[in-house]
Amino acid sequence: MLSVVITAWNEEKNLPTVVNSVRRLADEIVVVVDKSSTDKTAAVAGKLGCKVFWHPHTGYVEPMRNFSISKATGDWILVLDADEEVPPKLAVQIKDILKQPAADYYRLPRKNLIFGKWITSQHWWPDYVYRLFKKGHVTWEDAIHSVPFTKGSGADLPADENLALIHYHYTGIGQYVDRLNRYTDHQLKHLQQNNHRFLPSDFLIFPFREFIRQFFARRGYRDGLHGLTLALLQAFSELVLYLKFWEQLKFPETPFNPGNLVSELRTTNSELTWWYYQSKIDTSSIFLKPWWKLVRRLKL
Repeated sequence: MLSVVITAWNEEKNLPTVVNSVRRLADEIVVVVDKSSTDKTAAVAGKLGCKVFWHPHTGYVEPMRNFSISKATGDWILVLDADEEVPPKLAVQIKDILKQPAADYYRLPRKNLIFGKWITSQHWWPDYVYRLFKKGHVTWEDAIHSVPFTKGSGADLPADENLALIHYHYTGIGQYVDRLNRYTDHQLKHLQQNNHRFLPSDFLIFPFREFIRQFFARRGYRDGLHGLTLALLQAFSELVLYLKFWEQLKFPETPFNPGNLVSELRTTNSELTWWYYQSKIDTSSIFLKPWWKLVRRLKL
């Protein structure tokens, strides 16, 4: 028996899509609604024939997932978010797996649609997620974006877009900023727990490094303007996080030496230069790669 569990917060518009995509696959569909929801998510779930439960507001999904699993009666669980969809070929694949399982849990590839485009740079694809498992073999830590604990043997489905969950991730800038605000509140707690020592250079260094990581190290440039936009937004998230940390300290007028910032900028500029030439190496023809490697060596 397969239980599909879905967590939802203000998802009345998305819920019919995800529920209808698993209607012929699931033996039961459990929807757990965040108590802070202000729309008709619970009513829509009920009309769609789902079992509906409420969960206290946490601001992130991991505690709700564990709760939703506890309410499921199936021996196999498929975990979904309300902004996801199971395409027909993936549904068939899951049915085949359940006839003769070869593992205790499966990681599914996920196709992230962001601002209307399928994002394929490194960490966005295949973006494997732990979603199909025997009950009791996967649990989540009570921490935002945490990797779940697993028990037993695992397997991955092929990185095939036809076998991937469809994730309607961010549909607009406003939605991204809303989530950014919630996520940075929880990341702030992590900084405080780890006794982070605030420095004025945090406002510059951490956002810059995040941009380098997302746009160059993770090859966000391969997604064009969408990749650039995402890298900038993720860098902005880092800036907001450390501004909130400063706010928690009551906005102290911390002394700093502009010369130190200049020194930090020189270091980060060297990083940027290295990654710029790395991108040229990655995207150039086999004949030009040695040239760009030589140029990078001479410049640095």
